[in-house]
Order: sequence, then C-alpha cells, then structure tokens
Amino acid sequence: MDPALVVIIVVVTALIFDFTNGFHDTANAMATSIATGALKPRTAVALSAVLNLVGAFLSVEVAKTISGGIVDDAKITPAIIFGGLVGAIMWNLVTWYAGLPSSSSHALFGGLIGAAWVASGVDAIHFAKVVDKVLVPAVAAPLIAGLVAALATIVVYRLKKASDPRVSNTGFKVGQVASASLVSLAHGTNDAQKTMGIITLALITSGSLAPGSAPPTWVIVSAGVAIALGTYLGGWRITHTLGRGLTTIEPAQGFAAQTSTATAILASSHLGFALSTTHVASGGIMGSGLGRDRRGVKWGTMGKMAAGWLLTLPAAGIVGAIAGKWASTGTGGVIGVAVIGIVVSIGIWILSRREPVRPEHIVDEVAAQAELHKVPA
Repeated sequence: MDPALVVIIVVVTALIFDFTNGFHDTANAMATSIATGALKPRTAVALSAVLNLVGAFLSVEVAKTISGGIVDDAKITPAIIFGGLVGAIMWNLVTWYAGLPSSSSHALFGGLIGAAWVASGVDAIHFAKVVDKVLVPAVAAPLIAGLVAALATIVVYRLKKASDPRVSNTGFKVGQVASASLVSLAHGTNDAQKTMGIITLALITSGSLAPGSAPPTWVIVSAGVAIALGTYLGGWRITHTLGRGLTTIEPAQGFAAQTSTATAILASSHLGFALSTTHVASGGIMGSGLGRDRRGVKWGTMGKMAAGWLLTLPAAGIVGAIAGKWASTGTGGVIGVAVIGIVVSIGIWILSRREPVRPEHIVDEVAAQAELHKVPA
C-alpha cells in the first residue's frame, strides 16, 4: 500500500478516536452541572464543545509527550500506529456502551504501547517516560483531586450553613457553570493534545516531519474540531453514571468537585502530563461525596469503575498488539484491521440503540431529585 495512503488512514482513524474521546469524556466536565440542574443537558454539551475547541489551542506540551516520548519514532511505522488506534477506539466504544467512565487516554496509550511492543520489540517503548508521564499521574492526579474536593466540600458546606438556602443554592449553581466551563477548557488542553501527538507521530515516522516537531496548525485545528463535535453529541450513558451513579450531587458539592478537577487538569497540562481527565473528574466527584456524607457514596459503582480503570491499559494493549502486528504485515493487514474495526463499531452502536440513554432521561431524574430535596419556603 502507498505509504502516503497509510498516513491518510492513520490521520482519519486518529480523528475518529478523537471524536469518540469527545463523547466518551463529555461527562468529565458537565455531569455534575447537569445532575444539579445548573445547566440543561443540550446547553451543557454545547458549551463544553466550544470550550474544548478553545482549549485545544492553548497548549501543545501533552502533544509533544505523545509524539516524542512514549515510543521510539524510529522503530515504528504509521501502520503500527493505526493498529494502536483501533485498539483504543474499540475499548472506548465498549466502555461507553457499558456506561463506564474509563480513560480514553489510557486506552490510547495501551493501544499504542501494545502495537509498538509486539510489532517492533520492547526497545520501541520508552518505559521510563511511560512511568513518569503516564503511570504516576494516573495514580496521583485523581487522589489529589479527590482530597482537594473533599476539603473544599467541607468548607463550602460550613459557609452554606450561615446563608439563606435558596440564595446559596442559586449562587453555587452559577459557580458550577463557571467551574464546569473551566473543566471543559482544561479538557481541551489535555485530551485534544493526545490526538495531535498521535498524528504528529505518524507524520514523523513517515518522514513528513522532522523528529521533535510540534504539531502543524492543520493538525491542531482538526483535532480540536473532532473532539468538540464528539463532545457536542454528549456521552449520555457515562454522564448518567458520573452525575447520578456515584453519589447524589448538590450545587455546592458539584462546584467543589469541578473546581478541584479543573485545577488538577490544568496543572498537569502545563507540565506535559498526559493524564486521564476521566480519572480526575471521578476522583473529584468521589472526594466531594466523602466531604459531604460518606454514606451517600455508592461504592459498588466505584468498584466497577476502578475495575475498568485497571483493565483499560492491558485490554486496549492486547487489541492494539493484535491489530498492530496484523496491520504491519502489509496492505492486506491494514484492510483487515479496518474492516473488523468498522464491523465491531457498528455492532456496538446497534446494541446501544436497544436501551438508549437520552438527555431527557437525565432531565427527568434531575427534576425528581430536585423535588425530593426541595428547599422549604
């Protein structure tokens, strides 16, 4: 197959992954605001999409980590990168169907590492960089976000006691809109960068760019638009899990969770840490739940999420390894991986239509919850 055609296939596949990343991670920014009624679902995803696009233009540090740090660009090919992307997309779709807020970022890392390892050998992986830029932030960031959210929740509830309940709830809902917007902006500075890095890596391995190059402008624009479109569609299954499945969220609590999440993501983007925004957002929500009332935290849901987190890297890695090895065999391999990827994706989408989760379902739940906790006149 013409090398230039393979690069085009990789670019298109990377943008498809970016699109799935968008609707998979919509909940990170907007689940708590939707759960408290601070924002209507469609308004929330539209706002998040715009800010994701803006955030994509604010930094390229994470993109540089992906394109020049995780794997050795001299030892892999665009076909291997294609296999890794297919592994990441498959895991994203499976966890989206299950409503599990797993990490799109770790799916991407797992798919890329698995493909490069099996197709090009262990020397193709920069394990020290993986530990430093991926694994350590994966553990530290959600714990820090959770701790900050728990402390912030305790503080805001003490402040809330001294104020009129109606006034404070309205104020915290306004604060939630601002903090959710900041999370969306932060998400664009981190997750959109990963696709930029993958496309840049493909261009470097094909000889179109020099090693160490920053993402070209067209890569930044296309990656930002793809993640924004995916965000606008709204990952309602995962939004439902984060917004209602972990703990019952009140406006003050949601404000604390979102503020801690945004702070952790922005700091990590500045340092070039390719962390999981899903893990950070989940940590913030869990921390806020513990800060308000630990008995209200649904540990069973958290256990399922944690299992998904642990499985993401190896599961995507296995699929990426198989796809990468097959794709590296030549034209037939690339076509075969593409066909299977398309068939599996269509199959998951068909299954999801049998029991759809729509924005109006979440609106109804929010209304019921608001009535249950209605502040007396």
